Amino acid sequence: MTSDKRPTKMPSGRLAAFLAAFVVLLFCPVPDGMRPEAMRLIAVTFLMAALWVSQVIPLAATSLLPLALFPLLGIQNAKTVSAAFINDNVFLFLGGFFIALSIERWGLHRRIALRIVAAIGSQPKRLVLGFIVATGGLSMWISNTATTLMMLPIALALLQTLEQESGEEGKALATRLAVPILLGIAYSASVGGMTTIVGTPTNTVAASIYAESTTPPPENESSQSRADDSADSTDGRTQIKPATDATVSREISVAQWMLACMPIGVLYLLMIWLVLTWRLPRATEHDEGLRTVLRERLNQLGRMTFAERRVLILFVLTALLWLFRRPLDIGSYRLIPGWSQLIPAWFGQLGVSDSIDPAGFINDSTVAILVAVLLFFIPSGTKTEDGKSVPLMNWETAVKLPWDIVLLFGGGFALAKAYGVTGLAEWLGGELEGLLTGQPAWIIVAGVCLVMIFLTEVTSNVATVNTLLPTLITMSVALGLNPLMMMVPATLATSCAFMLPIATPPNAIVFGSGRIQVQDMVRYGFLLNLIGVPLLTVATWLLIRPVFGI
Repeated sequence: MTSDKRPTKMPSGRLAAFLAAFVVLLFCPVPDGMRPEAMRLIAVTFLMAALWVSQVIPLAATSLLPLALFPLLGIQNAKTVSAAFINDNVFLFLGGFFIALSIERWGLHRRIALRIVAAIGSQPKRLVLGFIVATGGLSMWISNTATTLMMLPIALALLQTLEQESGEEGKALATRLAVPILLGIAYSASVGGMTTIVGTPTNTVAASIYAESTTPPPENESSQSRADDSADSTDGRTQIKPATDATVSREISVAQWMLACMPIGVLYLLMIWLVLTWRLPRATEHDEGLRTVLRERLNQLGRMTFAERRVLILFVLTALLWLFRRPLDIGSYRLIPGWSQLIPAWFGQLGVSDSIDPAGFINDSTVAILVAVLLFFIPSGTKTEDGKSVPLMNWETAVKLPWDIVLLFGGGFALAKAYGVTGLAEWLGGELEGLLTGQPAWIIVAGVCLVMIFLTEVTSNVATVNTLLPTLITMSVALGLNPLMMMVPATLATSCAFMLPIATPPNAIVFGSGRIQVQDMVRYGFLLNLIGVPLLTVATWLLIRPVFGI
């Protein structure tokens, strides 16, 4: 997961320029074929994008603008825009974060991280791999920022021990290890978050924008992007043929996202490890000392407590319920039957109408909230001084949830819905279709990934997804592509900002340790940014299309 908490300023000059441009756009002539309210929506989109990029005011405050400007400018009424700020994906994020907070509260994340690092080994290359695997694995379920903050002290303790106990050679090795270990932590925190739908807010936002999009799907949404099966090839260009099946589900499940994106994340973590460690030695005389430090840190934790065990059981239960909730098909093969399909018998006993799809009553947010509420009931096995049982979760811990991210979600959802209602999405699609018609699909996807990766070096990931994804969905439909072919790789690309300290909170955290120079981050980050473009493009055809059935 990621949460943007960068410092904000109030530069009056930039703010005045943004407001002036906003007013100019409001009174610009309306292009042919565009409705007046759509032009006003463009003005609001510009203002929000400018404020999100510059962070003149906090990101969450910018996200509230649709609630005020949409009704005042006649774009949408207050009731409609308010309703757009909340949906089931918001509660999926809330439930998932409650579970993550309970893991952090009882220290389970620290035990998992130390065990992974200790198990992989203490040789320089293996040590870096251990930190990458541990950080990436935890970041699948815990915020990128929290994971980085938890892993950083462990890494610094190892480096300090090496410097203090191994003489000049140890100091030299610590200097060589500092950059790959610390950058490995930052980069793997971002990549780990891309592998699950709850791993980073951008994924949750993307799933919700897709679900809420009112852009009509292409005539053949479920199969029209099969370039290999149903395309004419002319001069290497993919021309998609129409098909007949128009029924489409706009829900993206946790299982689907994991099945498509987990291999991408694993491969990216491997690339990070190779890039960061290719100049490190395989083994040194200090390996045993590092192994001793890891064992001591692990021994300090003692035996696993009752609270840790119970949180671990609930965490595993949640993951299993998410994975096996709905049928998961790859092509014509049913990989997972889905436990929600067993609900009809239970609904029959409750007298629910046969005309209602019982499985449609349940989604991933149902599971997340159910387990989150259970955390407040289940005792941790510890008691207060006056003998009262302490639950696994209390509200003092729960309020640490990043509520600003919820508002960021809402601002993006409101924009996405307005794009469809005002007809702006359809108009943009028509314009983009004329520009990109005839281009090979893979070039379009690669170009989108390239733009998103480097754009998020200087912009908020969530804000970028909120601003650009509605347009990408519309563009996909106009070009005869399934929106998921553009949306999923573009969303993943926003988690690949590795060059600058300001790009992501994990980058800023490790940079703040004082052991990394900006040029180190730029050198390694630029290469990993470039690797992301072909990786995500190829994965679109080999993983995303088969898993999502497009």
